[in-house]
Amino acid sequence: MSEKVKVGLVGCGAISAAYLRMAPNLPILEIAACADLDPAKAAARAAEFGIPQVCELEELLADPKIEVILNLTVPQAHVPIALQALAAGKHTFSEKPLGIDRAEGERLLAAARAHDLRVGCAPDTFLGAGQQTARQVIDSGRIGQPVAFTAFNLGRGHESWHPSPEFYYQPGGGPMFDMGPYYLTALLNLLGPVKRLTAQAGIQIPDRVITSEPKRGQRIRVETPDHVCAGIEFENGAMGTLLTSFAMLHAPYDRQFPIVVYGTEGTLKVPDPNGFDGPVQVRGLGDEEWQEVAHTFPTGYGRAVGLADLATALRAGRPHRCSLEQAFGVLDLMQGCLDSSAAGREHRPQLPYQRPAPMPADLPFGQLDS
Repeated sequence: MSEKVKVGLVGCGAISAAYLRMAPNLPILEIAACADLDPAKAAARAAEFGIPQVCELEELLADPKIEVILNLTVPQAHVPIALQALAAGKHTFSEKPLGIDRAEGERLLAAARAHDLRVGCAPDTFLGAGQQTARQVIDSGRIGQPVAFTAFNLGRGHESWHPSPEFYYQPGGGPMFDMGPYYLTALLNLLGPVKRLTAQAGIQIPDRVITSEPKRGQRIRVETPDHVCAGIEFENGAMGTLLTSFAMLHAPYDRQFPIVVYGTEGTLKVPDPNGFDGPVQVRGLGDEEWQEVAHTFPTGYGRAVGLADLATALRAGRPHRCSLEQAFGVLDLMQGCLDSSAAGREHRPQLPYQRPAPMPADLPFGQLDS
């Protein structure tokens, strides 16, 4: 087995628990230390998950044993923390989005290249059995040539349940930057590079009231579009609609299969891209009913599998799947939706995109390379 990669965690909020629960299932990872702006949060996570060291960010970055910084801070801190990590000689993996705008992503691209270090970024849900099986269905030709798709994530926003929902309505938030990374990453891995897009975006509910605890009654002024509709054409000819909204109630779409890909020989229902192991269904020419497709990849993965893939790739000398280039491509498309709406013209991706290699289907759970 390859030598473990020691990881330093920065940001011990709610999402950190998901990573820390999954990490013990991934033998390549060793969570060696953690840090947070609130030292009590870091101490609590360390006690809960047996992390041996609690420290300040500067101490974490200076520790020569730490190879990778896991950056689970708020979106506005993703790029600043990543730049500090790169300057300290560390690889880094962050939660989505890569940054709050394209300019931040460009700075990170330049820094990673200058330091010759790796940057990874969530979402890693496309590495799960659901999305990988859906990709295999398309790649095998089972539905013929993809010609169209629909992708929906529709709701009323986060102020009714999230304890601190303000950042979802600031630049770097909104439904596109919050949920768009899951959907666009899934679509890129299913259909390949985007040719162009056009979009409309607006602030439909400019003032919101928090109804969750502990901030019940506080008001939020919305500063970024809370409703975005994009028409996207892929290089392979498939065309369709991505609709993301924090301004809709009781939308009757199928939440189990929020992405549907239509081909010349059949239709594919794709599971929720915010999950790992959802069901996959196909209905071909002449089929009277939908057919469930058996997962052809290991099930049970969760957040941290992308981090483990980066660590495995470090040891093996291969590209990692949740790459900086992919995350920048997604960020460019999300920013492109806002730019297209503001300027009234189409957006074309700034950089070429290449799909990462599919996950290996013949390895036991937890092992990412043979």
